[in-house]
Amino acid sequence: MLHHPCYEITDRADYSISPEGSKWNKHTLTYRIINYPKGMTPSTVNGIIHDAVSIWSNVTSSIFQKVKGQDSDIKFSFWQLDKKLTWEGGSGVQYHGDGWPFDGPGHILAHAFLPNSETPAIIHFDKGEPWSTSYKVFNLLLVTIHELGHSLGLWHFMSQNSIVYPRYVYQNPRTFHLDVDDIQKIQQLWGERCSSEMP
Repeated sequence: MLHHPCYEITDRADYSISPEGSKWNKHTLTYRIINYPKGMTPSTVNGIIHDAVSIWSNVTSSIFQKVKGQDSDIKFSFWQLDKKLTWEGGSGVQYHGDGWPFDGPGHILAHAFLPNSETPAIIHFDKGEPWSTSYKVFNLLLVTIHELGHSLGLWHFMSQNSIVYPRYVYQNPRTFHLDVDDIQKIQQLWGERCSSEMP
C-alpha cells in the first residue's frame, strides 16, 4: 500500500470548533525562524518562508513582520526524529516539547498549532526530511504554506486542490496559487486585502 506523507494539526482543540472560530485578534503578526534544516542555506530558507507568508498576505488583510532575537507570534523550527528512551522500570518517547513526535523521513512532515490552541502558531518541521526547493522529495515552500494556513486558522480541507489538504501533493512552486476555497475560507477569518494594498 502506498503510504502518502501527511501533516498534523496539533491544535489540542475541541473538534466541534469550526475554522471560523479559530482566529487571531489582530492583523499584524510577527514571525521568526528558530533554526534551519540540513542541506539548505539560511538565506534559502528565509526566502522560502518570506514567499510563504506573502502567499497568504496577498489575499487577506494580514501583515507579517519578521523579527530576530525577540518573541514572536509565529515560530518556525526544525526538529530531529524523536527517540524512544528506556530506563529502569519503564520506557517512553522523547518529544521535542509539544507531545507530538516526529518519525524521520516520510509520513509526518510537519505540524502546526491553531490560533486558539494552548501554544498558538508554533510550526514544527521534521528535520529528518530531505527538504527541497523543487519537485524532488518534499518542497519546503508548499509545506510551509500549508502549515501557515493552520496557524492562521484553517482546518484541513478534503479537496486535493487545497493547500491545506492533509496529504502532501506536489504543485509547481513557480506557478502555485491558492485554490478558490482556500481564499474564501481565509478571507472569512481575515477579511479581503484592500486593492490599494496590493503589491
